[in-house]
Amino acid sequence: MARGKGELIYKIYRAFSYGLSPLINLHLRWRKFRGLEHPKRWTERLGRPSLPRPAGPLVWFHAVSLGEGMAAIPVIKCCLTRRPDVTVLMTSTTLSAFEVIKKKLPANVIYQFAPVDAPAAVEAFLGYWKPNAIILIESELWPNLIISAAKDGSNQQAIQFQLLQAPPLVINFSGDLKYAVEDTTLAGDNGLEELQEQLKHRKVWMASSLHRGEDKILLRVHKALKEIYPDMLTIIVPRHLEVGQEIVLELQRKGISVALRSRSDKLSLGTETYVVDTLGELRELYRLTPIAVIGGSFLPGLAGHNISEAAVAGCAVLTGHYLGHFNHMVQEMQRLNPSSVLQVSGDMLVEALIELFSDAKLLETRRAAAKQAYHALSIGVVENMWRLVQFHILDKSVPM
Repeated sequence: MARGKGELIYKIYRAFSYGLSPLINLHLRWRKFRGLEHPKRWTERLGRPSLPRPAGPLVWFHAVSLGEGMAAIPVIKCCLTRRPDVTVLMTSTTLSAFEVIKKKLPANVIYQFAPVDAPAAVEAFLGYWKPNAIILIESELWPNLIISAAKDGSNQQAIQFQLLQAPPLVINFSGDLKYAVEDTTLAGDNGLEELQEQLKHRKVWMASSLHRGEDKILLRVHKALKEIYPDMLTIIVPRHLEVGQEIVLELQRKGISVALRSRSDKLSLGTETYVVDTLGELRELYRLTPIAVIGGSFLPGLAGHNISEAAVAGCAVLTGHYLGHFNHMVQEMQRLNPSSVLQVSGDMLVEALIELFSDAKLLETRRAAAKQAYHALSIGVVENMWRLVQFHILDKSVPM
């Protein structure tokens, strides 16, 4: 009964998506016009490739957006190291993910935009790339993709890597890829080393992944701290670029000096705020500050953000109480070391930051605690994930 109902639902979905196919091309053109699709490679979303397929076995990793794509990179690197005979195809759907991930991937990885989940696009994509295995690094379902892949001969026992807390129905779970963030160093060609030198003797803190509405909390905290620490610099990293533009205008209205990352503005002792209005640099930027306040967590209705990049960089990590599924990660780190993550309300943020700025020993304790707790959670995650891929997918579909 349940299976028959599921088949009926899929047939309806497939018919509906097939009927919309003529409109999808127009929709993608409209998105390209608005800057939401790649100006030259947008046709990849219709299943039309822009690169040749190499001979031999091919494994397809798919991640919708930037966060999932970054989490996939350690597993992809492991795959290339352990199975150099395998070609890796990586896809994502968002332009922001493309702009960042393409710079992080090994040179021999093929990167394409994923097809929309319409029969013609999916079948064209699968017919060209003919993946031996498909690994979906997300929690979304793509019925046409999954069922077409099964019919096309790809390994039917695909693994879905749930980036967030695994639901009860996940059968194989060997770790959470949000614990697989790689450590990084400052790149010498992007000006961050010079920026780090400029900040060496100043009080610095970062508010990252800020959402609309949290800027009011930020401005209040900045003003209160500035009265105590006149040389302090606040680094602001909005979650979305349009929010960053709003924050810049508000700072200027209030007479607060601001430098922009996108303009490569130089910092002076009179610079009060540094707004990072670029994409893909957060992981490196955490190395500029001893303190990271993770936004998306201070107002009802928000659901937190991944704290792993701040922790692995050795920041003292502070976050709010509205964490959604990231609450599990915070609890796990606090279980290992209560000093690893400090949860505070927006009203208590000023007091918490003053305590850290005024007590160097406490600050170093919290920085070390965050890094050590994260490291303890991350040990073996990529290796365990690789074993899962090897056993369930590669051993069956891509034998040595």
